[in-house]
Amino acid sequence: MNLIWTGIGVLIILWILGFSINLGGGLIHILLVLAVIGIVYNVFMGRSA
Repeated sequence: MNLIWTGIGVLIILWILGFSINLGGGLIHILLVLAVIGIVYNVFMGRSA
């Protein structure tokens, strides 16, 4: 679980950098959306288990 939060932190930092320097912004946004979907999935699966 700690690895997931580390990945989320890195993605958020890259997302902010994508806005500031506009490098690979589209890819970073896609990865951020995937990370959010993963978080929501883990939260709901954790509650139902």
